Amino acid sequence: MEKMKRKNISIAFLSIALFLGSCTKDILEEEPRGVFTPEFFSTELGVQGGLTYLYQNLRNVYGFAYFINHGETGTDEYCAAQSADNNFYDLDLTGEGNLRPESGFSIGRLWGNAFPAINTASGIIENAAAVGLNESLIAEAKFFRAFNYFMLVQTYGGVPLDLGSGELAFNSSAVRTSVRNTVPEVYTKAIIPDLIDAANDLPDNPRLTGTVTKNVARLFLAKAYLTYGWWLENPNGIPTYPDAPRTDPNGNDPSYYFQQAYNAAVAGINDPGPYRLLDYFYDVHLATNDRHAEMMLYADRTEESQIYNGADLQFSGENNSDGSPGPNTAVWMVTSNYTTISVDGVAAVQREAAQSYGRPWTRMAPSINVFTDIFAEKSLDSRYDGTFVTSYRGNWDKGGDTTPTLTAANGMEIAPGDAVVSFLDDYNPAVDYSVNGGNIGGGQIPGRSDYVINLNEINRRFYPGLWKLGTYRTDNAGGLGSPNGAITRPFPIAKYSEFYLVAAEAAVKGASGSYTARQLINVIRARAGMWRFDNGEQQERMEDNSAAMMAATPAVIDIDFVLAERSREYFGEGVRWYDLVRTQKWTEYASSYQIAGTDATNHTPETKERNIQPFHYLRPIPQDQIDDLNMSEADKAAYQNPGY
Repeated sequence: MEKMKRKNISIAFLSIALFLGSCTKDILEEEPRGVFTPEFFSTELGVQGGLTYLYQNLRNVYGFAYFINHGETGTDEYCAAQSADNNFYDLDLTGEGNLRPESGFSIGRLWGNAFPAINTASGIIENAAAVGLNESLIAEAKFFRAFNYFMLVQTYGGVPLDLGSGELAFNSSAVRTSVRNTVPEVYTKAIIPDLIDAANDLPDNPRLTGTVTKNVARLFLAKAYLTYGWWLENPNGIPTYPDAPRTDPNGNDPSYYFQQAYNAAVAGINDPGPYRLLDYFYDVHLATNDRHAEMMLYADRTEESQIYNGADLQFSGENNSDGSPGPNTAVWMVTSNYTTISVDGVAAVQREAAQSYGRPWTRMAPSINVFTDIFAEKSLDSRYDGTFVTSYRGNWDKGGDTTPTLTAANGMEIAPGDAVVSFLDDYNPAVDYSVNGGNIGGGQIPGRSDYVINLNEINRRFYPGLWKLGTYRTDNAGGLGSPNGAITRPFPIAKYSEFYLVAAEAAVKGASGSYTARQLINVIRARAGMWRFDNGEQQERMEDNSAAMMAATPAVIDIDFVLAERSREYFGEGVRWYDLVRTQKWTEYASSYQIAGTDATNHTPETKERNIQPFHYLRPIPQDQIDDLNMSEADKAAYQNPGY
């Protein structure tokens, strides 16, 4: 397992760039580089290198295995799975672990990577005039400074704006003291002003593949307004830190910020630039279709180069072999242990570098309510089918076994490509789990050659995997490929669809304008009703259920319906904890969950209770960071969020 490296407090040290970009083509080019200095930023090449670092740094967080744990485990989407360790039990809050500042992997990655990015952005902004930098490039730096502060303030509460040389100033010396600003100060001094400038000055179209644009800035501005409005309203009296009144320094009330969120999101809808909703939800996450018009921001990867991928192409652990943070291994955490499936004495489903398979680390499992509540509608709504692996299919031939067929359920024969184990869309009480040999965990129903599992009887060992983020390689050459290599797909951070859901949420909170919450939601639901391929059955399925989906939308939209739609759109992408914390619904939604035990043959669900306390709505600051502060023990204790 990864060991946390001790270092000076992250907010104080110089920004270390793993890569320097020379932006001469239509993609960001990266090459090794050392430390960014004020002199370096006084050159155009230095500024370009700093900007490239800001994009590269996204890879250190998004796709990192324990950051998806941070954003998902303990919510109504995921709980600890069979192979979980304390990194996952700590966040599940069921008593097996203890969330604390030493929890390390999950709660520290953001803190350790955001401040170097913020400092780099400030260095670019300060030196822009001397270099004669175009306003649009300055706007990119402002976007990333705001983006990182926005992630920090949602996670930890108020954070320092002064990294050692003054508020929002580039710091070039190691400083081991720090003062945390309040939440309102972070929003009104850093996040909102920078995002307004970015939205004004960024171009409509990306200057290079994957770079930020006007509409990317608009989306995060809308999200910041929305989140700050909720923070000011504080409907459930959740404490903040550092202590601050829930008042806005500019004298605006929550309704002002909800309206601003609505306005910014609708502006993004009405002026889409190069972005749009894809026609089918299935295509949003189809691996052969990455970097499409709905994907607005992502942490990029590539199969073409190990250097540009930021991770080994053949084998990977939590970190790179040199200890640097880099691999995209998030989906491994939520992949069930399908490699134990043996049929007729043959390993029928083998580890493969393909979207439905990949490396099964089995650290996180979806709870039963995911399938009975969030994704209750499975025949009209394509999002369940376009999110999960619902059938594991035989691939023993790709592993070199030439056996043409195997005798499976009900004594029936299956061939490579046939379903071996399937999860049933609808509950079937006739499933007989007593008939298989025990290593599959599936049962039989008459007339089917595949073993089957009811979704309300899943366990922590065997459950639907997360197809949407799955492995994709082009070098398998008809075999199993390199399933132990980290994922080489871009990890999604923001999609165009979110404009509709942010505007709808703001409308629920009282904002008004051209579109109602129901109209906005129905754009997303209409698309969800469009099918072109059945992922579970692995066959073409041309259906238009959009009218039925829209008709089933409630006449009056409330926050619960918006959150359900957000889960159906962004399930498993590491955003659920932030959604539930923003709306203060975490305790209500996730205080208990159901799932069966860790044995493959266990299909008797247990109810688990979580002890979610108000102080948990902020994550602890990593202890190794506080330990490196040059402060008294009392001041260090006061720096930490209460409750930890």
